[in-house]
Amino acid sequence: MLITKYGVDNFLIIIITSIILFVLGYFINSLYAKYPLMLLSIILFVFAFVFFRDPERQVPLVAQNDDSYVISPADGKVVEIIEEEEKYYIKNKAIRLSIFLSPVDVHVNRSPVSGLVEFYNYYPGEYLVAYHPKSSELNEHSKIGVMTSKGKVLFKQIVGVLARRIVCVVKEGDILKSGDKIGMMKFGSRMDVYLPLETNFKVKVGDRVVAGETILAIMK
Repeated sequence: MLITKYGVDNFLIIIITSIILFVLGYFINSLYAKYPLMLLSIILFVFAFVFFRDPERQVPLVAQNDDSYVISPADGKVVEIIEEEEKYYIKNKAIRLSIFLSPVDVHVNRSPVSGLVEFYNYYPGEYLVAYHPKSSELNEHSKIGVMTSKGKVLFKQIVGVLARRIVCVVKEGDILKSGDKIGMMKFGSRMDVYLPLETNFKVKVGDRVVAGETILAIMK
């Protein structure tokens, strides 16, 4: 199983911690401490591989050849598709699609569109849970604005109440292709994508999506 380069430090810390707990549990005589410690160590060990995995993804051929297609930037569940004002990059009304990631989802993020990165902003933020309505603006997040052949698109990495850290490797001036890896969100996360009002959406609230593979919408 491939482990993402964006989380190697955290992955090693969790693995080492799990090994230490297992060894401690093994040498403790008390059954009330031995088995809980050993069980916790196994859970942490498995969690590290699940959370930091980085599986291969195949971008749909139609999205590779047509810039109007928008693919999912994250694994997870679509929790909102609503119209609202986007004041930082698009600076107009847009449709926001929000994806909530559970701890067992892949947390490596990918670009949903092809184009030129014209805008990037990082905000340290607060500690609301990722699915909270205000988390989009108040929590730690990064905003990436991309000029595509069909217009402006903004997407946001948002992390939640647990240990928070956003990794984003893009910068202004970069050229992105649909499905390019852009970083990851660690522990309790959400991804917002802002698209033009006339966009034709191919998913609905409640749908499960896969980063780099699921077609979210087609821009006109």
